[in-house]
Amino acid sequence: MGAGHTHRLYRHGHSVVHRLPPHTKLAAVFAFVVVVVSTPREAMWAFGVYALLLACVAYRARVPAGFLLKRLLIEVPFVAFAVLMPFVAEGERVHVLGLSLSVNGLWGAWNVLAKGTLGVAASVLLAATTDLRELLLGLQRLKLPPLLVQIASFMIRYGDVITDEMRRMRIARESRGFEARGVRQWGVLAKSAGALFIRSYERGERVHLAMVSRGYAGSMPVIDEVTATRAQWLRALALPCSALVVCLLGWFL
Repeated sequence: MGAGHTHRLYRHGHSVVHRLPPHTKLAAVFAFVVVVVSTPREAMWAFGVYALLLACVAYRARVPAGFLLKRLLIEVPFVAFAVLMPFVAEGERVHVLGLSLSVNGLWGAWNVLAKGTLGVAASVLLAATTDLRELLLGLQRLKLPPLLVQIASFMIRYGDVITDEMRRMRIARESRGFEARGVRQWGVLAKSAGALFIRSYERGERVHLAMVSRGYAGSMPVIDEVTATRAQWLRALALPCSALVVCLLGWFL
């Protein structure tokens, strides 16, 4: 998978959660999200328990609340969509503070907010405790199609290459006194975008030729074999199993 690669969401640590094999954490987060989505929206108390379970995981992983909350801002567009649902949905309506709101819209907004927030929080915790290289190894260990794993690996690495190239081009423009203040500067930005595309394409060709010259034949060699013991699986699956119990109680109580 190449050399180590650290992303901005990752928080270096040596907690119990950090030490778990990546494929066990991926399976646990996926199962947890499936359980949360399967929970009836009327069981509002269940979502509070899910949040408490995630808080326990964050505590064991030594991930500060501020770090987690800041990364949750990524779901702001979904929050905006949920806020509009009570106003545009049809059906029975209620009046709250002089506003006519749809009952189905209110339930839908709650459903999106609760389940979306819990899913994003679980994903943020996964990213905060698992390096990108380990995530790719975990996906490979879970028997995800090798081609998809390679595409994800190349996408991550080329994303950083393109970002770095954009930074250098921006510095070069600013060193020559360029400032994008209005429509008149769009032509320069468009030319920069074209140059960036050509440079990225050419670099991709050079990298591919270098890989082929070193024996690349369509598959990446597995450098580290990631395995998990039964105890590690039990620790990782404690979260989705606990959530499953809560989900069943939500359906039958």
